[in-house]
Amino acid sequence: MYYIIYGVLYLLSLLPFWFLYAVGDLMYLVLYYLIGYRKTIVLSNLATAFPEKTQSERIKIARKFYHYLVDNFVEVLKQLSMKEETFFKRCTGNIEVVNEIAMRGKNIQLHSGHQFNADYGGWYYSKNSMVPMYGLYVKVSNKAINRLFLKLRNRFGLALIEAAEFRNKIHNMYRQQYVFGWIADQNPSNPRKAYWLNFFNKPAPFVRAPELSAVKNNVAVVFVRIRKIRRGYYYYENTPITENAANFTTGELTRKYRDFLEESIRADPANYLWSHRRWKHEYQSHDLNYWIDQS
Repeated sequence: MYYIIYGVLYLLSLLPFWFLYAVGDLMYLVLYYLIGYRKTIVLSNLATAFPEKTQSERIKIARKFYHYLVDNFVEVLKQLSMKEETFFKRCTGNIEVVNEIAMRGKNIQLHSGHQFNADYGGWYYSKNSMVPMYGLYVKVSNKAINRLFLKLRNRFGLALIEAAEFRNKIHNMYRQQYVFGWIADQNPSNPRKAYWLNFFNKPAPFVRAPELSAVKNNVAVVFVRIRKIRRGYYYYENTPITENAANFTTGELTRKYRDFLEESIRADPANYLWSHRRWKHEYQSHDLNYWIDQS
């Protein structure tokens, strides 16, 4: 089954970008107007994040978001056959910031969010980082699709650790200098043990693992904003936060990340995964939650 799926998708990936984007425009019409894929969730999230905007302004952001979402599908498909030189014309960034820290012997954590195109980011950093690049992934139940995703993401040396096996396999990474990428705005599996902060003025749980790992291992922390320059072209902007995360007090690093993420989203509101239910959990003060907001 894997070879059938791979073969079909590979042949489709050989089609030129302009053609696939044209198909993507049709997909946008179907997703937004006919199917209404998660449209209620998207508009609800936008209303929470931008109450100061009019409904027509939020609909405009939603439409742009769906275009970005379809573009992401096209671009991931193209990864199957894209030549290296083509990719690196489309994806640039200030990776020298990360490598300069690595040259000083520090391990590094990259904290990014659900922006487009994070899949390209895995390639960009694993190819350009002077030390091995690691990341987490959630195993897909379909074995063929899971194998395909791993093949795509490993092409330039990105070492992926399955989330379910993280505690057992993380020690292998610690044996050498590393860069580790976190999508730090994931919804936690257990919100009762999350850090809770106001995210766009509504309580949301943030996973504790990125901060706890950074502080425990005293790594350097770099926040990443993904800028969509134009269709198919991205800039990965790295902002150093600290080279000694152990100096941070409880919750401080997560608050800084929250502020950085909000600022990045406000700069390009459509460039965020609004179909992701960021506020699906309700804060309960009597639970074992960690309320750390001081804003």
